[in-house]
Amino acid sequence: MNRLVEPGSSPAGETLYLKEPKVYPRQVSGRFSRLRLVSIWTLLGLFYLLPWLEINGKQSVLFDLPARKFYLFGLTFWPQDFIYLALLLITAGLSLFFFTALAGRLWCGLACPQTIWTEVFVRIERWVEGSRQQQIKRDNAPWSRDKILRKSAKHALWILFAAWTGFTFVGFFSPVRELGVSIRNLSLGPWETFWTLFYALATYGNAGFLREQVCKYMCPYARFQSAMFDQDTLIISYDADRGEPRGGRRKSDIPAEKGLGDCIDCTLCVQVCPTGIDIRKGLQYECIACAACIDVCDQVMDKMGYARGLVKYTTENALKHKQVHVVRPRLIVYGALLLTILSATLWGMTHRVPLRADLIRDRNALFRELPGGLVENVYTLKITNMDDQPHHYDIRVVNNDAVEIDMSRELQLQAEEVRGVSVRLRMPKSEGQGVQALEIEIQAQDNPLIKKQIKAKALMPINTGSQP
Repeated sequence: MNRLVEPGSSPAGETLYLKEPKVYPRQVSGRFSRLRLVSIWTLLGLFYLLPWLEINGKQSVLFDLPARKFYLFGLTFWPQDFIYLALLLITAGLSLFFFTALAGRLWCGLACPQTIWTEVFVRIERWVEGSRQQQIKRDNAPWSRDKILRKSAKHALWILFAAWTGFTFVGFFSPVRELGVSIRNLSLGPWETFWTLFYALATYGNAGFLREQVCKYMCPYARFQSAMFDQDTLIISYDADRGEPRGGRRKSDIPAEKGLGDCIDCTLCVQVCPTGIDIRKGLQYECIACAACIDVCDQVMDKMGYARGLVKYTTENALKHKQVHVVRPRLIVYGALLLTILSATLWGMTHRVPLRADLIRDRNALFRELPGGLVENVYTLKITNMDDQPHHYDIRVVNNDAVEIDMSRELQLQAEEVRGVSVRLRMPKSEGQGVQALEIEIQAQDNPLIKKQIKAKALMPINTGSQP
């Protein structure tokens, strides 16, 4: 006999869609917590301060998409410098492989934006609503004046912080000082308004409400991280051989006499976990390697008089076979590739010539024969001064002193100026027939290191007369 099943329920009466309970991470202190705190405040400081810093009169980091220019710590990059972006993305990918193979999800625990902003929102919540137990008690209690005021204050602070985050994010793509003036004058453009509100809403929703759900269900890294692990990857692990069987006891008790391991089953490692997992169940994809469980477990071990390290950074081989091989071939290969690409990228970025030039032939005429036995070829020189200083350039033909150069105007360009100049190359007919390969050098008068060589082809008349 068929039975009707209510949506969201199984035939046995169990719900098919279980709402995730809110995680209330307990506050903890320790060496890993201090390391996370340093990382969080350093990265937050860079995010919020970099748009306001100026180098050589320009915003230190600015991706000016309408002008197709990118400013990075005093250097100006143009669309032609796309190779550096590609190299930086390759460097980021190799860094992810290297650090994941070395010590698991270091990125998630120390540098991921979701982790960083969630930590800020959790601290605001803790500052307004109190400790973990106070928050749980208040959420389970009926609505009261105190509850309304605290919840309202918390969300008001969250919204202010999220709005400032959205404003700062847009400040990396639009000059932040001009952006501030536009907001003050209520003259913000539609795109700036949209992205400021969008990023503010994303920060408010992800860090305020979704939190660990982003790491557990939305982040793809949680799913494919195991492909980068091996038996010698450093991961946060519970030493079951030492800790089991777990159980409560007095401090004066001797665990061996009671048939117990060192784990006192206090569940503090679960209470401090921002994703709400139990590290004692083994490696889980939800673990973001924040190491809060290590800090709190070490504190418990200190109070009980036991050795630290019941929960620690270790490898599967170290736990099972007591063998440690942290440095291994894959790490050496990743490290060598990472160092090579990063070094090449930094060298190329700091030693690139801030000058671009292209010589385009005039299509209206192949060449012109002038009085005096001269032949003229006409070109358009597209020249870009990619430097943040004005320059006056000299131009000459390197491989043929008989070539005369006539330009419509001097090559004097302002900072970051793009200009097209008509160039006429004249040479005697006696220099040859057919196609003549020329090498042209453009060099800044005030800096001999700023120079560019381009190649051009000059066409000469061909003598088709028959020999007597």
